[in-house]
Amino acid sequence: MGSLKAEMQSPILDENSYKIRLKEMKPEQIYKELTIHLCEDIKPSAYLNMVSDAGGFNATPFSMLKALENVPQSPVHHPEGCVWNHVCLVVDQAAQVRQKSHAPKEFMWAALLHDIGKAKTTRMRRGKITAYDHDTIGAKLCVEFLSQLTEDDAFINTVSMLVKYHMHPLYVLKNLPFGNIQDMKIETEIKEIALLGFCDRMGRLGSNLEEEQNNYQEFLKKCQ
Repeated sequence: MGSLKAEMQSPILDENSYKIRLKEMKPEQIYKELTIHLCEDIKPSAYLNMVSDAGGFNATPFSMLKALENVPQSPVHHPEGCVWNHVCLVVDQAAQVRQKSHAPKEFMWAALLHDIGKAKTTRMRRGKITAYDHDTIGAKLCVEFLSQLTEDDAFINTVSMLVKYHMHPLYVLKNLPFGNIQDMKIETEIKEIALLGFCDRMGRLGSNLEEEQNNYQEFLKKCQ
């Protein structure tokens, strides 16, 4: 079976050429090309940033991604800067481990959309930048986002559930009250959440590979 790129023509990473093509592209086509690059590129962020710079994320629903470029994060926990910078690092990390996922397409889209809720939830509270409930709100926004691009309800549900529970590795490991292992097991796959959580933690400057690998294993043990 040939690769997706062999079956569909995807744009060369040239911003000027893409700007010309963009005028004739429908949102559904952008979605298909994003999927190709998410599922096959070694570093999907190169394509994502090229599309953004060319204006491909200016229209609905992609503007929900564009908005992340202007959402700040805590410099303590996210020294890489805005949410978009973090998302790009997470997507590139996810590309390195997507072969471990039993549903790579869903996994990669979840990596791209995992913090989409931060645009609506980020606030300055007592001198600190917070984004409370960005996971649960993000899950709803995933449905809103993807429903405009595909009618594959099973795909949309899988991605939204991964986004909904992507913070659970942190909740479970720190014994926080926000964790709900029982519902997580019903609505999604524990191993997929563990893998996404690993990428989320690694997708920031100064992350420790050995520490996050240990956290990955410990989360799986606690969920058994």
